[in-house]
Amino acid sequence: MTETAPLSDLLWARGYTDPAWIRRFTASGRELSPSRRVWRGSGRPRDLHGRSTAPGLAAHALDRLPLELNSGGALTLPDLFAAAQTDAFLVLHRGSVVYERYLHGTEGHTPHFNASAAKSYIGLVAAVLAHQGHLDRTAQASSYVPELAGTAFGEARIEDLLHMGTQVSYGGRSFDKAIEAQRYFAVLSPRLRPFDYYGPATIREHLRTARAAGAPGTGFCYENGNVEALAEVLRRVTGTSISALVGELLWSRIGAEEDAYYILDGDGVEAASGGFSATARDVARLGEMLRCGGAVGDRQVVPEAVATTIVSGVPDGYPRRVRFPGAPPTSPATLSYHDLWWIPNDPYGSYMASGIHGQRLFVSPGLDLVVVHFGSQVISSAVPVVPFVQAFLQIGAHLNAGAQPAIR
Repeated sequence: MTETAPLSDLLWARGYTDPAWIRRFTASGRELSPSRRVWRGSGRPRDLHGRSTAPGLAAHALDRLPLELNSGGALTLPDLFAAAQTDAFLVLHRGSVVYERYLHGTEGHTPHFNASAAKSYIGLVAAVLAHQGHLDRTAQASSYVPELAGTAFGEARIEDLLHMGTQVSYGGRSFDKAIEAQRYFAVLSPRLRPFDYYGPATIREHLRTARAAGAPGTGFCYENGNVEALAEVLRRVTGTSISALVGELLWSRIGAEEDAYYILDGDGVEAASGGFSATARDVARLGEMLRCGGAVGDRQVVPEAVATTIVSGVPDGYPRRVRFPGAPPTSPATLSYHDLWWIPNDPYGSYMASGIHGQRLFVSPGLDLVVVHFGSQVISSAVPVVPFVQAFLQIGAHLNAGAQPAIR
């Protein structure tokens, strides 16, 4: 039997071992691939009250705050930034910017790759449409997209797609998350295809090669295809593109400063599971809207029932505890997963959108906290995972301890 090759041996994956190469894409995706904008709307940007932190002058002295993490010793934010190849870091507390830092040439107006954090935004749009009665969570995906009939995703329910509940095999291969992630990149970009590649050249072609390796809804398997299939369902339900849909339901309503954008495949279809880029400030605005129960000021953007059940809404039959992708199988399952959002199960009702190379939107209603982190970190067993979630919680506790009354 042929064994799966180590990722380092795959020619089309070697660029991901260099942070500078990763950063070239995270900050310049629309210069390297076809793209479609997500319109910010015609309104004025929403004021975030606070000011950017000048180098060396951290609001609330967060640069000097000792963070007690798993390493056993105290680290500071600059330590974490160096370890994680951080490009941008922004903290909102009670709606105000209290810390903002840009590194490695990234600037406040620079749209940055969100990677798989974008999955959560698709989950949010789907939840809104389901709440409005436009999408049936119990229906099979093929009832909306007949071309997916007979595939692992077409036979799954919308609920299964929202909870990574499919068991899938592509092209007869045994499922390996790292290999399938690289195959997905090869679908999107001819430059990332190995020599003599004859596989799928578009996302829709890729989805049609998926076959069920088990009954849907019986386990948790983190896989891009769930989100791409869900995005195709959303296109059919609404009759519009994902870029226009995200713009209409979210981006044009949160007071964004800049347009966002999606990269496109060869058919002009958005890479919904990870091809979204936006500025740190605008992602923070999205998080702040959710922290405030789906509202921006006195205007409800997302139904309150959708925003407030991200943490509590894991339906019966789905795993209550899962592991983060790439976590050792012997590690404890401590996270929950609902509507494509990660839930750390802390005492503050926090939840998170998370993507490869260090992209994070962390929302903590109990701590009045929103944090955005963008990075270009190499993903390898040789590179330690930076415990940012622990750091976020300690930052939130520190800010709450010295907080003034909230700005309304």
